[in-house]
Amino acid sequence: VQLQASGGGLVQPGGSLRLSCSASGTIVSINAMYWYRQGPGKQRELVAGISSGSSATYADSVAGRFTMSIDNAKNTAYLQMNSLKPEDTAVYYCNANLQIGVFRNYDYWGQGTEVTVSS
Repeated sequence: VQLQASGGGLVQPGGSLRLSCSASGTIVSINAMYWYRQGPGKQRELVAGISSGSSATYADSVAGRFTMSIDNAKNTAYLQMNSLKPEDTAVYYCNANLQIGVFRNYDYWGQGTEVTVSS
């Protein structure tokens, strides 16, 4: 199983980006998926997450600006980021807890996609 994150880039303050995180391989179901980020000189922080059967939750710093969703048919999570600020500049990582077999649940990490918010 692999996670592939994409969609990062350079955007001006106030702009938008949509990140994608696709899981490939033999996947029975998605238990939960999360987006983390690590800014320059900062620790990695949880940005948003969705657990199976639950609504998305967000860090206070992004609530109201970011929206996370999951397309279970595509095994893909999205993070729609609007009204971006320079402090959103970071490498964004996706994390997933996946069921890959009977009683077999594992955590996986994507490789990260870089987001730079600058004029």
